[in-house]
Amino acid sequence: MGEPLAALVGLGNPGPEYDDTRHNAGFWFLDRIAQQAAVPWRHEAKLSASACRVRLGGVDLWLIKPATFMNESGTSVGALCRYYRLAPSEVLVAHDDLDLSPGVVRLKKGGGAGGHNGLTDIIAHVGADFWRLRIGIGRPAPRRDLIPYVLGRPSRAETEAIEAGLGRALDVLPLIAQGERERAMNLLHTADGEKAHGA
Repeated sequence: MGEPLAALVGLGNPGPEYDDTRHNAGFWFLDRIAQQAAVPWRHEAKLSASACRVRLGGVDLWLIKPATFMNESGTSVGALCRYYRLAPSEVLVAHDDLDLSPGVVRLKKGGGAGGHNGLTDIIAHVGADFWRLRIGIGRPAPRRDLIPYVLGRPSRAETEAIEAGLGRALDVLPLIAQGERERAMNLLHTADGEKAHGA
C-alpha cells in the first residue's frame, strides 16, 4: 500500500459561463464528491481556491478548486503544498484529457503535461510527481480548433458518458485515498475496458 492521499485538486475555469464546458471536467468530479459528502465550499484566500474537507476511506482529504484560470492552476497547488507541507505525491489532480474517449477515466502518476495548460503550470510550480485522474473528453473532428472544443459543451451523449466515468472513479476513490492505487487502477481500468466492449 502506498501513502494516503492528502488533497484532491480539480482543474477548471472559474465562472458560471465555464461550468458545463469540457475543460471543467475536474471541477465536475470535485463537485460530485462534495455533494455526496454534503459539505459546503468556502473560499480560501491563502490558496487562491475554493476548498472543503471530506473523509474518504477513513482518510481526511482536502478538496481544492483553483479560483484562477486554468493556465495558472499551479498557483493554488503550489500554495497548498507549501502551506500544508505536502509532497506532490500526496496530491491527486483531476483533469480533462483529449487523448481518452468520453467516459474513459485513467489513474496515473507523473509524466508530462500533454499540452494541458493546467498541468503545465502545476509542473512548473511543484514538479511532475503528482497523481493524475485523467477524465476523457475525446478529440474534436479533424481541422476543428482545440480551444473552442475544450471550452465548448459536450453533447448529451458525451455528457452522460463522462458522468458515468466520474461515477466509476467515485467508486474507487476511497481506495485511492487510502493509498491502494494499484488496486484502484485495476478496478477502474477494467471497468473502462468492459464499458468499451459493451459489457
